Amino acid sequence: MKVHTLERTQIVRRPLAETFKFFSDPRNLQRLTPAFLNFRFLEPPPEVMHPGTAIDYQIKLYGVPVHWRTRIEIVEPPNKFVDVQEKGPYALWRHRHTFSDAGNGRTEVKDFVEYALPLWPLGEVAYYLFVARSLEQIFEFRERKLDEIMGRGSP
Repeated sequence: MKVHTLERTQIVRRPLAETFKFFSDPRNLQRLTPAFLNFRFLEPPPEVMHPGTAIDYQIKLYGVPVHWRTRIEIVEPPNKFVDVQEKGPYALWRHRHTFSDAGNGRTEVKDFVEYALPLWPLGEVAYYLFVARSLEQIFEFRERKLDEIMGRGSP
């Protein structure tokens, strides 16, 4: 199994505590997911996450419905939380979100995702054909949406 990584950094024009609160509310996951994935919760999401919290939802990958269950592994307010895929399309998915004060009421948001595709080595073909680019598009959408939602704060 080959493990890939995805790293992204964004400055949000909101204070650290407010930014962490937004991200740590699982209900906002739907707001940050592109419409083409047809995201929907399978059960009402919790309002607050803590270690052990499970979030069940469905997305459509290339038209195929996929049940995804995320389990929150670590929560360290206001600086970090980690979620892992318990059920879903990947052989491995571990997403570390970190938040730090960027000064002037802004927050630096970093995402570090470790993931592996199933059916190695066949999954590697899919990685090079479309998975890596699809993930980049999803995170690019998320950054634009986050700017739209939170980027209008004080500079």
